[in-house]
Amino acid sequence: MKVASFRARVLAVVRRIPAGRVATYGDVAELAGHPRAWRAVGSIMRDCRDPATPCHRVVGAAGTLGGWSAGNLQLKGELLREEGVVVTTRRIRGFRDIRWRRLSRRHR
Repeated sequence: MKVASFRARVLAVVRRIPAGRVATYGDVAELAGHPRAWRAVGSIMRDCRDPATPCHRVVGAAGTLGGWSAGNLQLKGELLREEGVVVTTRRIRGFRDIRWRRLSRRHR
């Protein structure tokens, strides 16, 4: 796996997540072509400083907020709330209903 091209695919996937929806690190990894690379997705999100990339929409598999590049989970929760997502202290309420998972090419 070429890291630069994987990073570009991850960022492209994250930019497609609509406002008010979330995707897991694993969802993003799968859509970027490497389903088991969820930790790499986390690292890419942690290091992303591009304001055009809505990193706050990438969350943990169980609907937890997970980590975030800004390092402030409260801010991540606030950004999600501004988009209409119901967030408790560290979880997303109704996670299954707002989870965004575009089918990858091999699942179409």
